[in-house]
Amino acid sequence: MRTPIVTSLLLAAALGGCAGAPAQETGPERLTVQVLSTLPHDAAAFTEGLEFAGDTLYESTGLAGQSTLTAGPAGGAPRTTATLPSPLFGEGVTVLGPTLWQLTWQDGFAIERDATTLAELRRVPFEGEGWGLCHQAGGRLVMSNGSSRLTFRDPKTFAVTGGVDVGRDQLNELECVGGDVYANVWHTDTVLRIEADTGRVTGTIDAGQLRAKVNTTDAEDVLNGIAAVPGTGDFLLTGKQWPVTFRVRFVPARP
Repeated sequence: MRTPIVTSLLLAAALGGCAGAPAQETGPERLTVQVLSTLPHDAAAFTEGLEFAGDTLYESTGLAGQSTLTAGPAGGAPRTTATLPSPLFGEGVTVLGPTLWQLTWQDGFAIERDATTLAELRRVPFEGEGWGLCHQAGGRLVMSNGSSRLTFRDPKTFAVTGGVDVGRDQLNELECVGGDVYANVWHTDTVLRIEADTGRVTGTIDAGQLRAKVNTTDAEDVLNGIAAVPGTGDFLLTGKQWPVTFRVRFVPARP
């Protein structure tokens, strides 16, 4: 039989051990979308990249022989359009002040363009496939290639400067917001919120209700466009050949 003194010492030791133990890491926050409004979207646009610069929405579309880059008001007719020559397949886009970068899929290069006229300035080769692209404060580019890896690139040279593994492949269209990267997961209704410096997934966003509202039956007409609305906590979400764009807010999912 233990004496009260021994029992007290054992209890104190146990509590001390618990106090010194590292906190258990919680899983990703579960979120869903709250639809605020809808806007018209070109139902022929095979969306691959979506990003605001001020009040101008840039959209890059794919398909060989049909790829374009447009700039204009959200939900309105484009003010400027650039057509990629066949057989180029357009992918992600990100705007860096007076210029922008537009990816190509399997063509092996990124296109730097004038952000106002969309005129092509130069082509810079890279290895592998191009899928999604965004940039963080300071200009660091973040790129996806359909794998589980996010690659960091220099905004001037497009050279690789680093990267992180997210642990979830099929990362597609990207949107950078502060230290986070939001990534569409191809062929799913899921958007991941990723801590860019570590690759840790901090949130999973179920946007399945949007696909249900669009009521598309084509297996390739998937969620694949995400753009943060400047000055708000809202986002625009759309998909390949969707007739509408949704303005949404990410909110906690019900248990």
